[in-house]
Amino acid sequence: MLRNTTAGLTSVIIPALCEASAINAVVTNVREAAGGLPVEIIVADGDPDGSTLAAIADPEVVGIVSSPGRGAQMNAGAAAASGDVLLFLHADTRLPGNGLRHVRKAMHEHEAGAFRVCYDTRSRWVRFLGEMSNLRARMERIPYGDQTHFFRAETFHSLGGYPEIPIMEDVEMFQKLAASGVRPVLLRERVTTSARRYEAEGPFVRPFRNIGLRLRHRFGADPRSLAGSYRPQCHLERK
Repeated sequence: MLRNTTAGLTSVIIPALCEASAINAVVTNVREAAGGLPVEIIVADGDPDGSTLAAIADPEVVGIVSSPGRGAQMNAGAAAASGDVLLFLHADTRLPGNGLRHVRKAMHEHEAGAFRVCYDTRSRWVRFLGEMSNLRARMERIPYGDQTHFFRAETFHSLGGYPEIPIMEDVEMFQKLAASGVRPVLLRERVTTSARRYEAEGPFVRPFRNIGLRLRHRFGADPRSLAGSYRPQCHLERK
């Protein structure tokens, strides 16, 4: 199905759940990262009560309530988007300065991509894990969601969007891209993402758990059986 999009407009889609205390900071970050470029901000709240939407101060933000789950929320946001480029930003992640300019430039030659990532922590170990994630993404061409995916809207919709599964929607989306012959770009610029889950679960427990989950997924485990070991919970909301 053909969709009407606005050339030159970037739609930034933020899937959120229990992010009332952080949502205005991420909206401000997007405005700053746009650097004057046209931007549409869409927050897809997975809470049926719209608790995150109720906290948004910017009247120009488009707020929608979606079924919970990042895949479903991101697809709902994409369905409401008008931009010819779609960017998916986690609520605990911040774009670099002029981040949208880097994305728009990349879209002249590529159909999809992501940023490199760094964590907002002084822990050398956790920062090292970020570098290992960047290396893995460069080798596999499968960036995780905290690396902030972006797509040409037509490419995203032609592939049917993210799989609406409890976990690994980011991995499976980029597997679909590879199967379609699309080679994503990994920008040199970095997004900064929260280390709160490493702090909550332990800097050694979480990475080895993630490796285990990825291996189980690779060998055919149902994402529903993996979700309980990973899915962020509301008790991790920023205070």
